[in-house]
Amino acid sequence: MKKTRIYMDHIAGTPVAPEVVEAMLPFLRGQYGNPASIHHDGEEPQEALFQSRAHVARLIGAEPEEIIFTSCGTESNNLAIKGIGFLHMGEKKHIVVSAVEHYSVLYAAKALERFGFQVTEVPVDAYGQVNPEDVKKALREDTALVTIMHANNEVGTIQPLQEIARCTKERGIPFHSDAIASVGRIPVDVKALGVDLFSFAASQFGGPKGVGALYCRKGLGIWPLFHGGGQEDGRRTGTENVPGIVGMGKAAQLTLENLPQRMETCKRLEDLLRKGIEDSVDLIKFNGHPQEHIPGLVNVSMRFVEGEALLLHMDLRGVSVAGASACMSITAKASHVLEAMGALGGEALGTLLFTLGEENTEDEVRRTVETLAQVVTMLRAMSPLYKRA
Repeated sequence: MKKTRIYMDHIAGTPVAPEVVEAMLPFLRGQYGNPASIHHDGEEPQEALFQSRAHVARLIGAEPEEIIFTSCGTESNNLAIKGIGFLHMGEKKHIVVSAVEHYSVLYAAKALERFGFQVTEVPVDAYGQVNPEDVKKALREDTALVTIMHANNEVGTIQPLQEIARCTKERGIPFHSDAIASVGRIPVDVKALGVDLFSFAASQFGGPKGVGALYCRKGLGIWPLFHGGGQEDGRRTGTENVPGIVGMGKAAQLTLENLPQRMETCKRLEDLLRKGIEDSVDLIKFNGHPQEHIPGLVNVSMRFVEGEALLLHMDLRGVSVAGASACMSITAKASHVLEAMGALGGEALGTLLFTLGEENTEDEVRRTVETLAQVVTMLRAMSPLYKRA
């Protein structure tokens, strides 16, 4: 069947690789035993968990015992933040975050305020990047955790984690990073980065939805959010999602094999998309760091168009993209990331987020640019603000 729609929203979820589906199928059919069972039917699932844990650990340069499987990236972030917070409750009650964190980080930290914690938000520059000196200044004697994302999911900017890690290590403060947008898109080595906790999700690199992982450095304690049978060394108890974990393990394997080619393809398509938009649409601004960003991500703001209308009309024309902000609409919520970057201003502004994958083609990029130009022209023709300008 001919593919008619164009999918450029890989940050919301990537296509599941055929090899991943094939690896999962036995554990959805015949191998249905519980890996905690000591009889024969538990042996294959248990071995599958062992192998998958090794593959996932290898993807980020960790040891298998440092991997905690979760249900998604959001749970990984919550386990890291609340797990460290509850562990130190009563002695340390301060958390440092950046202003551009994903809501699963910001809201998890904010939830701890009900238990007496204080949260300090460090700013970012116009590219969405944190200054390590700001993190250093924010640290206190009672700081329990610093959490700064690896790469931003809206603008793609990569944060200077190594420099921040040096600040936290000097003070003996655990350092967590939300790497959901980066793992599977750029090479990652948790030891080189210097992080203590690292969240990521299978759906971002060709694996199934509903499974994620948290790297927890060996020797670092963490308070479990769930209590029960003691799975995952008691850090995330509950019957494991064996098919999902197997899928994540296979996706990790494929990513290690294909990452250089994936990055090259996404960067080439990204350059083509940026050039096409620049040549076809005026009054635009690309957001995020021009060099230090994950390949294949393009965040672009267009003046005198409304973000939700952009998104809707692109979708009606067969192009799936994400919206990032909609300042013209009194009902739409502007992007907290662009707001923190000072990228919103006071003018009418609509923003779209394109995230490319290795299965996208140059023809799809050209068609997307043509569609975007048509939609912007149509919307501006109806805009009294554009006519006045």
